[in-house]
Amino acid sequence: MYHNFKSTCKAKSLDTSKAEASMDAERIQRLRWATLAVLSVSLIMLNLDNTILNVALPTLVRDLHSTTSQLQWIADSYTLVFAGLLLTGGSLGDRLGRKWIFMAGLFVFGLGSVLSAFSGSSDTLIVTRGFMGIGGAMAMPATLSIITNVFTVPKERAKAIAIWSGASGLGIALGPITGGWLLSHFWWGSVFLVNAPIVAAGILAAIWIVPNSKDVNIPKPDPVGSLLSIVALGTILWSIIEAPSKGWSSAPIVTGFVVGGFLLAVFLVWESKISHPMLRLHFFENPRFSMAASSIAIAFFVLGGASFLLTQYLQFVRGYSPLKAGALFLPLAGALLVLSPLSANVAHKFGTKVTVAFGLSVIGISAFMISLFTTSTSLLSVELTMGLVGVGLAFTMPPSAESVMGSLPRAQAGVGSATNGTLIQVGGALGVAILGSLLATSYSTHLSALRFFSMVPAQLRPVLKSSVGSALIAARSLPSSVGSQIASGGKGAFVSALSSSLLVAVGVAVLGAVLVLLILPARARGESEGQAKATDPSSIRLNDELSVAEREL
Repeated sequence: MYHNFKSTCKAKSLDTSKAEASMDAERIQRLRWATLAVLSVSLIMLNLDNTILNVALPTLVRDLHSTTSQLQWIADSYTLVFAGLLLTGGSLGDRLGRKWIFMAGLFVFGLGSVLSAFSGSSDTLIVTRGFMGIGGAMAMPATLSIITNVFTVPKERAKAIAIWSGASGLGIALGPITGGWLLSHFWWGSVFLVNAPIVAAGILAAIWIVPNSKDVNIPKPDPVGSLLSIVALGTILWSIIEAPSKGWSSAPIVTGFVVGGFLLAVFLVWESKISHPMLRLHFFENPRFSMAASSIAIAFFVLGGASFLLTQYLQFVRGYSPLKAGALFLPLAGALLVLSPLSANVAHKFGTKVTVAFGLSVIGISAFMISLFTTSTSLLSVELTMGLVGVGLAFTMPPSAESVMGSLPRAQAGVGSATNGTLIQVGGALGVAILGSLLATSYSTHLSALRFFSMVPAQLRPVLKSSVGSALIAARSLPSSVGSQIASGGKGAFVSALSSSLLVAVGVAVLGAVLVLLILPARARGESEGQAKATDPSSIRLNDELSVAEREL
């Protein structure tokens, strides 16, 4: 009798779990587009912070007396911590629940934003920006993994990921525009303080709308791997950023590269041997994952580096206000907003390979056009170039992101999303570090070669060589005859350095396009309408919930 009673209770419990799971599945499907909206707006904010500061860099030179290397660190401290902890953040979401980690990440990001807004020095701002990166690393991987779990029909999921990708790029494109408007009305700290109300709205909306999910096979944490990744990447970035001032062949820089490379190798060996790695290296054995993720990293390498240089070009060389400089990024944002949702259909018709290769090629052409900018390039040419950058990103990011997430099991969506996000942030950080350092080295060389430079007092030369912003500030304090030569020479040296630096970005983009054509599969294997039916969202979620209920009983 007891056995029958126990069986009856178990059956009733399963029936109850089945009914609850069915109701949850219906609610999730009903609110799936609202969920996408909440996650996309939050993602725009997280990515906007990568570039919103760029337009404020000249202001930081004037108000905080930031050097070129400090500007690079202010830009890269956020992305460094972001990239180093993304895999850990994705793992935490899989383990503890993606919704809760997403909300916690938004809170930390918001707190870091407030602290950054009231930083009193460049070094303090570098630290608080790093703290913001912790929140971003917690929140960002949860956005894509939640979307992957909510949109389970392949065709619908591809559309949702295209919108997600558009939001990601749109945030980066809107950064200079938003920053320019804020700086024209408020002090530089407003570019951070603006995040606070968006964070509050995102958390409140997530409580009521966003569903929770986790990996039923919870992986163990990998703190050693996380630490190794941060230290290795941080050491390499430090070497790149400090090389122009210390010398590329100096002992500290060479040592930094050697130590960073060694730690990176140790990290890869550790991840290949441990049973619960934070970076699943076997993901990269699938060319659909590895080449698509690399394509996004290449796109962000070019975008991150070009944005860092362009905002300085527009304000220092052309003399535009922050608002006008930011407004010139509107064509980029517009192209992303219009074309990103359409790129999924283009990829479906022509294949991911052709679509992504086309996008990277357009990005390469755009970088080449930027390399041709002079001190008098017309505004129409600048806007056309910005629009082309947006076109390239729109045809690179959405199909690549869909390819990345579509190649992974849904249960590993958090780790997969974090791996993809890590490559995005590493690409952007390397873009700022490499192109910024190449520009700094080239600028110093070109300025030193000018005839008037030898007549400048020796104590003033290091100031002029440190950055074009410092040169322009110094020029204003000198007699007009000397100051005008310094200002003109500094602008000319910057334009020459901009040209040579962007050619590196052109090479990277073109190489990426060629590799895509050679390696990236045109389409996912076995993708068909039959698969779409087999992955009916309600049945999958119901089976997941029932398996959990059965284990608990």
